Amino acid sequence: MSLARALGEEAPAAAEPPPPPPAGRRLTARALRLLTVAVTAVTAALLLREPWLLAPAGGAAVLLALGAAGGGRPTRPAATAEVAPRRCFEGDTVTARITVDFAGEASWLDPGVHLGPGVELRSLTVTGNVLHLELAAARWGHPFLGAVDIDLHDRGGLTRRTVRVDLGRAQVFPVPGAAALTPVPVHLPPSIGEHTARRHGEGIEVVGVSPYAWGERQRRIHWPSTTRRGALQLNRFAAEHAADTVVLIDTLADYQDADTGTSSLDESVRAAAGIARAYLRSHDRVGIVTVGTATRWLRPGTGDAHFHRIVESVLDARDPLAGRRKDRHRQPAAPLAAAVPADALVYALTPLADHRILDALGELTARGTPLVVVEVPTGSPRVAADDPAGALALALWQAEREAMRAALRSKGIPVVAHHSGESLDLSLAPLLRSRIPGRSR
Repeated sequence: MSLARALGEEAPAAAEPPPPPPAGRRLTARALRLLTVAVTAVTAALLLREPWLLAPAGGAAVLLALGAAGGGRPTRPAATAEVAPRRCFEGDTVTARITVDFAGEASWLDPGVHLGPGVELRSLTVTGNVLHLELAAARWGHPFLGAVDIDLHDRGGLTRRTVRVDLGRAQVFPVPGAAALTPVPVHLPPSIGEHTARRHGEGIEVVGVSPYAWGERQRRIHWPSTTRRGALQLNRFAAEHAADTVVLIDTLADYQDADTGTSSLDESVRAAAGIARAYLRSHDRVGIVTVGTATRWLRPGTGDAHFHRIVESVLDARDPLAGRRKDRHRQPAAPLAAAVPADALVYALTPLADHRILDALGELTARGTPLVVVEVPTGSPRVAADDPAGALALALWQAEREAMRAALRSKGIPVVAHHSGESLDLSLAPLLRSRIPGRSR
């Protein structure tokens, strides 16, 4: 695999429906075979002057005449499709029920399925004039499920008519990565939550004792300290606050591993869904930002319904890639200051392959935003052992990415790596050693 191909390979674009089938009646394969036998036999009899060769032609002609006399041709065919569910996660089964209506008679239905990219046909059954299909989408996004061309054969099996039904598109959500850890920044917003803050308040974690003041709750008296000091001492607790978390997805580059088929953008989106779900389970507020040729965001919110809004919003993350090559030097149109709330913890998911992401992250760092960079190193190029030019290019590629990591760490930004197939908790565990720094404003 060449280095240029490894660095430039992108996810395939969504396919459109295939060209429409021919209109009207057409000969079937059986009729074409009989005609071929008849014409070949007559031609051979004339050229060789052997009358007995007309016998196969006569047999084929008789079969054609019997089939034509059978009648019962289907007319005015139409088909309708019912697809459910239209919203699912990667790998879930989507069922399509197609009903074919027509006038006249048909001997059998012969379906031909044209699947969209990344869509798998798991089963197909035909019962009378009803077709049942079970499909599965292996990749998140808005995939075109496919189209079905249904051939209606007449009773003689000599002609057919084709009717097409489009299955449309579906919303396929990314499968969230497994994550349970929720590191927090040094400064938390004042909203009530489950994370222990560094200020005193209502909570369950004892952080010290202090003298009793008139009006305070007596059930908080710490009796060992009271006995030693001869005066009432009360337990002091750490306040429990919620965290505002924003997941930033870098769509400036999408590299695909030719060996495994995994995409850096796919892994970033799945990891983003996992991080969002983990913080939402802690009753935190979570938002999403995609940075590409345009900046799109969803403001932080809470609850299960907001999680579905998050996964719906990331389905358009591939759209900025359409203009990535022609707008190579275009900067994001909207400033990140409008998308990231004050004191929000930001997880930046990026393959560290485009220098423009450093400018976006530098803008957040200048505001004092707590920031964590989660590197998704999917799509690293592989070169042959006997290719010195490729080895040199690979060394330069690795040195450039290491320089980007060093530039981030020099600003105090923690950088962790998340590899495909690994748990997010394994990547985020080093962040639990201390709270994530950020400058208070």
